[in-house]
Amino acid sequence: MEFYSEKQQITAAIDALKTKGLTLGLVPTMGALHEGHLQLVKKALDNNDKVIVSIFVNPTQFDNKEDLEKYPRTLERDMDLLKTVSKNNIIVYAPTVDDIYEGKTVSQNFDFDGLEFEMEGKFRNGHFDGVGTIVKRFFDIVKPHNAYFGEKDFQQLQIIKKLVDKFHIPVNVVGCKIHREPSGLAMSSRNTRLKPEYKEAAPFIYKTLIAAKKHFGTNSANEVVKWVANRFSMHNLLELEYIIIADAETLKPVKRKSSKKSYRAFIAVYADDIRLIDNIALN
Repeated sequence: MEFYSEKQQITAAIDALKTKGLTLGLVPTMGALHEGHLQLVKKALDNNDKVIVSIFVNPTQFDNKEDLEKYPRTLERDMDLLKTVSKNNIIVYAPTVDDIYEGKTVSQNFDFDGLEFEMEGKFRNGHFDGVGTIVKRFFDIVKPHNAYFGEKDFQQLQIIKKLVDKFHIPVNVVGCKIHREPSGLAMSSRNTRLKPEYKEAAPFIYKTLIAAKKHFGTNSANEVVKWVANRFSMHNLLELEYIIIADAETLKPVKRKSSKKSYRAFIAVYADDIRLIDNIALN
């Protein structure tokens, strides 16, 4: 498996691959890989000759310094996991902060037509400027034909599509379904930090989303939001940060349902000090 930590090295390797006419897929990650990441990589391998997996904990998308410091960094384990998928067709790019930001660890400011101010944007100051900065940087360095992102971070996926559109970046952005643990809990690198009692309680999040989907068929969005909030108010371990039912395209909260639009329910929950997010298509 090829491994690069400097952009000059990987740029040269990518130029050589493109000279051969090979197609390239990109799977951007922050490491601490799990089966959800591997599913993205497998999908990318199905559609491309080579897949670049970036492993980089991006400091500019963390509004909480403590969360950044605690984020698991498991590069050797990540490499071993990737080798179980393919030893020959995956290239790992794990740069340093200086290699990416060249001594100026600050975000570019973006206008995503308001997508950045909904949901996560209301609770994580500057988060999507950080996301846009690092994803655009990887697109500039890797120049992939296709890039793969999970729908667990659905708002992020929509923002990256907007980024590609606004900057006319020649990459096809592919959204991939949420990969879940057998309990239904959406796979996340943060799950490894859950204390046993919280890990046992966390599947309540997805179970509630499934029930909310059923309620949405016969009730207004506002009624469903109140019902979910009430369910969490009675839970001893999980603390609801938000539940929002939004237009899947604009991400704006639903005021009145329309049969011509697609909707999703988005949720953020604290399990002790671990923040978990999830979402579900409602129609």
